[in-house]
Amino acid sequence: MSAAVPASIAPLREFVVDFGRLLDGRPDERAILAEGGALLRRLVARDDWLPEAFAQPDPARYQQFLLHADSTERFSVVSFVWGPGQATPVHDHTVWGLIGMLRGAEYSQPHAFGDDGQARPVGEAVRLDEGDVEAVSPTVGDLHRVHNAHADRVSISIHVYGANIGAVRRHTYPAEGGRKPFVSGYTNTLLPNLWDRSAELRAVPPATTP
Repeated sequence: MSAAVPASIAPLREFVVDFGRLLDGRPDERAILAEGGALLRRLVARDDWLPEAFAQPDPARYQQFLLHADSTERFSVVSFVWGPGQATPVHDHTVWGLIGMLRGAEYSQPHAFGDDGQARPVGEAVRLDEGDVEAVSPTVGDLHRVHNAHADRVSISIHVYGANIGAVRRHTYPAEGGRKPFVSGYTNTLLPNLWDRSAELRAVPPATTP
């Protein structure tokens, strides 16, 4: 097996399967955020499954690595890798999303539009520590700015969105006002192999018949 794909990637595979089954039941958004949030909380409760290739920071900007995209684009799973002190602009998502903190910590500062249409901070920033999960969507709050809570080390969060998020038309909201359209895309060009169970099968001797 490639060194870039640890045998422990099984938790991610199990998460993908369980999340797909959840959506098969056609739940409403409230159920997706609640039940899906519990699945994500279980995934980020352990930090031994993310391949190193999808955990690499870049000194210039945060990285967005696609880990899985549902075949009908019902959901996608992404690792966000934050270099020390890195931050997003104020942005929206336009779809539901779940953020689980795998490594380190981050702050999410909610924003809202004022009467003049400009996005401004509202309330206190939410700190996500390892194992914490937060939800976003146009119904529960879709506008925020996120930054690595640490100025001296990398943080990694795992995001699940109700679409192929790298191909969704979204917006950033500059401090001077207005909005700018963007499509995020992904940092990686290759995906982790979730489906090769050969090493697991080889490790277990086949059953013998009397």
